[in-house]
Amino acid sequence: MRLILILAALPALAWGAAADLSSLEREAADLIPAFQQQLMQTVKQAVAEGGPVHAVHACQLLAPTIAVEHSQHPWKVGRTALRLRNPDNQPDAWERQVLQDFAQRQGTGEDPMQMNASAVVGGEFRYMQAIATGEPCLACHGQAIKAEVAAKIEQRYPDDQAIGFALGELRGAFTLRRTLAEVSP
Repeated sequence: MRLILILAALPALAWGAAADLSSLEREAADLIPAFQQQLMQTVKQAVAEGGPVHAVHACQLLAPTIAVEHSQHPWKVGRTALRLRNPDNQPDAWERQVLQDFAQRQGTGEDPMQMNASAVVGGEFRYMQAIATGEPCLACHGQAIKAEVAAKIEQRYPDDQAIGFALGELRGAFTLRRTLAEVSP
């Protein structure tokens, strides 16, 4: 009899878990706009103050701090890519798989601005949202980078792989994670 009750409860438990994951997806997605906006404002301000060369320097110094500021407990917020500039943003195995999936989907015509993925990985809820290369990104990540900008990138990031992007091309992704044990019932 107990086995029947447990089996009967499984669909409700599965629905509850799906509802919780959907809620976590919304929560994660809601954290991205403020993070993205602060990153873009920082880059735009740096460009206004000293051009793209200054933006390379400002981005290296400020982007990690901005990620920490937006990592509101219990969430950890960051960025990653297949073609990295900052080696500290190296994707883990799950992130790499998602980024490869995003790239494949863009190859079939899907708009990166509509791409996201989520999963439970190692006791954590993980969420990623693709980043498309925008107009402001092209000065430092595009196909026609000025020599002085390229020199600053080489100085700051000697192993840089994050150049040669076209407008709208998948640049990378926002990546968020939180431990599931921290999810309130």
